Order: sequence, then C-alpha cells, then structure tokens
Amino acid sequence: MRVHGYLSWGRYPRLYPAAVWRLHWRGEALPSVPPGMSLLPRGYGRSYGDCCLNEGGLLLDVTGLDRFLAFDPEQGLLRCEAGISMAEIVSFALPRGYFVPVTPGTKWVSLGGAIANDVHGKNHHRAGSFGCAVCAFELVRSSGERLRCTPTENAELFRATIGGLGLTGLITWAEIRLRPVETAWMRVEVIPFGHVREFFRLSRESDAAFEYTVAWVDVTARGKQLGRGIFWRGNHARREEAPRELPRRRLRLSLPVDAPEWLLNPWSARLANALYFRLHRRREGIVPYDAFFYPLDALGQWNRLYGARGFVQYQCVVPPETAEGAVEELLERIAAARVTALLGVLKVFGAQRSPGMLSFPRPGVTLAVDFALEGEKTWQVLAQLDACVRAAGGALYPAKDARMPPEMFVHSFPQWREFARYRDPLFSSSFWRRVTRGLD
Repeated sequence: MRVHGYLSWGRYPRLYPAAVWRLHWRGEALPSVPPGMSLLPRGYGRSYGDCCLNEGGLLLDVTGLDRFLAFDPEQGLLRCEAGISMAEIVSFALPRGYFVPVTPGTKWVSLGGAIANDVHGKNHHRAGSFGCAVCAFELVRSSGERLRCTPTENAELFRATIGGLGLTGLITWAEIRLRPVETAWMRVEVIPFGHVREFFRLSRESDAAFEYTVAWVDVTARGKQLGRGIFWRGNHARREEAPRELPRRRLRLSLPVDAPEWLLNPWSARLANALYFRLHRRREGIVPYDAFFYPLDALGQWNRLYGARGFVQYQCVVPPETAEGAVEELLERIAAARVTALLGVLKVFGAQRSPGMLSFPRPGVTLAVDFALEGEKTWQVLAQLDACVRAAGGALYPAKDARMPPEMFVHSFPQWREFARYRDPLFSSSFWRRVTRGLD
C-alpha cells in the first residue's frame, strides 16, 4: 500500500513510501521493519528532489519532535528537538537578541533537515554552512544505540551526519550556536546589474562589508544582457537605525490549486523574467527580516505554479578559478535552450569548510535554476549543464537533485565511499539508491 501526501517540494519524482511512522517522543524506539525495507527520517519535505523520498520503505515523520529543551542566553546556545522548524527557532530567538546562524531561503525546514542537508544561506562567505554552527546532537541507530555526537565525541559520525542526507540514523535533538543581533530588521541595498560579469564585481566589493549577499539572475537573457540581474546585500540593522517594534507578521497567501500547465512556457518565462528585472531600481533601506530572508514564503504552496507536472531545480557550485567562465557558459546554454527556466539565483561561497563529509558548500560560486518539466528536452539541457560543471571541477547539490547520474554523484562527492562506512545499514533513500546504483 502506497502512502500519498509525502512528495518532495518539486513534486518530482512521484515516489511513495510503503508506510509512515510519526514520532512524538525523542525517547521512543525506532519501529521494526520487515526484511528488505529501509527507514528514512523526514521533516517538512522542502528538499526538491528525492533525498527525502523512500519508495517502498518507511518514512519517519519527525515533525512531532518540536520542543525547545535548553537555552543559554549568555552564550547563545540553543538545544531543540530535531523536528522543530526554522520558523519556530527564529520566533524564539529574535525577542532574546539572537538569530539563526545560517538560514536557507525558506524557514519551513526542520532543524534535523538543516543538519542532514547542511544548508547554506546568504552569509556563507562569513559563516560557512549550517553545520559550522552545530555543537552536538543525539543520533539513534537502527541497532537501538543512542550516541551523543560532537566534533570530539563520536567525531566521525558527527562528520558523516552533517550533510549525510538522513542516512546515518535519526537525529532526535541538536544544539546550535545562535548569532547575536540587535533588532529584527535588516539594512539592505538593492542593485540592478546588466551582465553577469557585474555580479562578480559586486560580490568582490560587497563581501567584506556585508554579511549577506545574493543575486537573482535572468536566465533567459542573452548577448549583452546575459545574466543580468538584481544584487541584494545587507546587514542586521543596529538598534539606533531600526524601528523599535518587531516587524508585523506578513499576510501569507497560498495557491489553492495547481496552475494550468499551459501557463508556464519558454515565452511566458522570458516575459516574467524581463518584467521582474524592470520592476527593480537601485535603492536602500530598512526592511523586515522576513522580507529579506524568506521572500518566497509569502506565497504558500508556490510550487503549484509549475502545475501538476512539477519541476526540478538544478543547483551547482563551481570553484573560484573557473567560476566566471563556467557561469557564463551555463547561462548561455540555458538561455539558448527552448526550455522553461525561472528563478535563477547566484551566490558566492566562502573559504570556510563544512565539517560534513558529503556537504555541498565549498569555495566558489553556486547557481540555482528552476526548470519546468517538459519531457526529454529538459533532461537534455540538464545533461549539457552537467558536462559544463564537470569540466569546471564543480558539483551538484543532493538536496535539490532529482536526476543526476551516478557518475556525476561520484564526481561531486569523491569521498562517498568513506561516508558509506558510516551509513546505517537500515537507512536509505530513493536518492541514495539512484546515485549509487552499480557503483559497488
């Protein structure tokens, strides 16, 4: 019997678990499974591909593990259960003068998921990935063993679990170090740029003075406007420059139904990108943290814009020495292809290394692009992008992937065999089985 309602955010591939086990207490034992069936923890399903899917297996729904356990206001150390969301952590931390150390572009991710995918944010050039702020966690193995993992205690399992895609066992609680802030507001500058080369110049100028930087790029623009976009840079606002009150909670709309598939096509995508670019002018000001960090969260279920077919996101990172040429080539190939591409994002990763064995963030530049699913032509373009990334010495992001072949996974994560020694024998995912098929 297949259990519906547990797809990934991209809604592709459509793979279903045999059963779902909902956890409510961190002390409860893992369920026993029949021979040949595997386990996989799952939070809020915001991974785009199949790393949060376990076809024919058992999903462990951890969202019931949502309690705060301890807080040290002097050091900013927060201990929570692993199913608590980033939204709940932010709501707890801000009135106490703290913010999450690293946050992805949505606050609807679990603490355990942030560790398992070693998520990154707009401040990677300053703070590194989420794993850099993790102090300790409890890991439950299928043997029933409960292990406290820190950089010095069960250190190899600590490294394997950060970025380990939920394959080393179940995280029940974790302790992280928060970042002190004075207000819940951001001082932000918005800068349009006319070509992707200007993105690299703006990044070099901004990284020293701004904690957060990111750019939207028009992935449909070509020629002299290749990779034109909008550059955002910002810092947490100081007390004397921000409103005294907390920002008002934003009105959150939600898409109730799937958009018709004809609505999104290469022509409408080109029009939407051009309109978005023209709507922005250079400006600066004080804005709520929510608007800066989580703009897409204002529209619930925005993935329905792609219709019932779903979409895939392609996210890569290329090293600093090849980044400029590789990013230009990637954008040229996307713009020249007759595919529906939206929401391109560029970000510079800093030199700080993650403690995780399979962590995606590494020094260089990362490009993320959403593609509507349009059959074989989509897969052909993505295979071309793979070739560009491999030639540049880059890698793909498992949390966003739904289709990379095993050889691309090995290229992206040559240490995967070392990681495999620490994978729990009863934990698996559709992603893991796909990218390791035929490699043993």
